[in-house]
Formats: sequence, C-alpha cells, structure tokens
Amino acid sequence: MRATQLRKGQVIRVDGQIYIVTEAVHVTPGKGVPCMQTKLKNLDTGVTTERRFRSTEDVETVYVEARPMEYLYSAGDEHWFMDTETYDQISFPTAMIEDVLPFLKPNTEVKVIYCDGRPVAVEPPRTVDLKIVETPPPLKGATVTAQYKEAVLETGLKVQVPPYMKPGEVVRIDTATKEFVERVSSE
Repeated sequence: MRATQLRKGQVIRVDGQIYIVTEAVHVTPGKGVPCMQTKLKNLDTGVTTERRFRSTEDVETVYVEARPMEYLYSAGDEHWFMDTETYDQISFPTAMIEDVLPFLKPNTEVKVIYCDGRPVAVEPPRTVDLKIVETPPPLKGATVTAQYKEAVLETGLKVQVPPYMKPGEVVRIDTATKEFVERVSSE
C-alpha cells in the first residue's frame, strides 16, 4: 500500500523487521516533498523509532490475526493473558505492552494480535471504566465548566476530569486519547 494510507495500529514490514505503527502524520512542507512522519514500534525488541516515508513510497503490510483474550494478572515484568476460547495462557514483557498497561485491570477483555503465528501486541478495548483513587476535593460551586482537574485512577493512569468528580467514582476513559469520556457511577 502507499505510505499515505498508513494509520495507527497497522502492522508493516520495513527492512525485514516487523513494526506496529503507533503514530502517523502526513506532512506537507512549504518546500520539499510531502511525506508520512511515523513512529514505529519494533514487535521483536519493543524499541520505538521514527521514520519518514515519501508519499509515493510503497509499504509492505503484514497479515495479522486478532484473538479475544482476557487480562489475568501481572507478576514482575510479565503480564498474563488467557485465550477466552481455548483457555491457553500467554505472557508479554512490560516493554512490549507498556502503552496498554494503564488500561488493564484483571478480567479486562482485549485483543491479542498475532503475526506469523506468534503474539506480538495487545489492543485494549475502545473505552475502559476505571475508579478514581485520588483527586483534589470537589471545587465549591463547581458545575459543568471547561475547567478540569487531575485524577489518579486505579491503574495509576492520570487523566483530567471535571471539577465535581471525587475519589470512588467510576469514569469511562477513551483508550486512544487517554481522555475522560463520562462518569459511569458514583459511590
């Protein structure tokens, strides 16, 4: 496919290595040739690199399979998942899934991406519901305004929430943007 078709989450082969696209932006400079500025995560090493592709350049896509799995637990640097159909268990080191970890709590359903028969990445659900464990007290007279405050969620993720939110409330978070979507429930 053309480099201009690259999108976040696609798996490609570059120089014999397999990468997942973590960021892709089309850049059109005032002078020069338009290009795709990308951030690629090597699925073997977990190392992220930046790479520019000319707009006219072809990129080799890789066939991947997504299987539904459930996050079980973490033990040191290993994070365990179970196939919901076969009950087989696999683990990933922290370096390979560190960007997904803030959205995972036990029993979270995810998709594990397989490439060439081996697990290479974890895709979280579109949104997750997490409990607020720490945030400043509600602001006096706070209503729905554009003013937000920081909250720490049960997984350690820090997000901006409306000023009336308090510890113990459950909020929905968009996993693509790491932003507050809505309040799910309160104590």
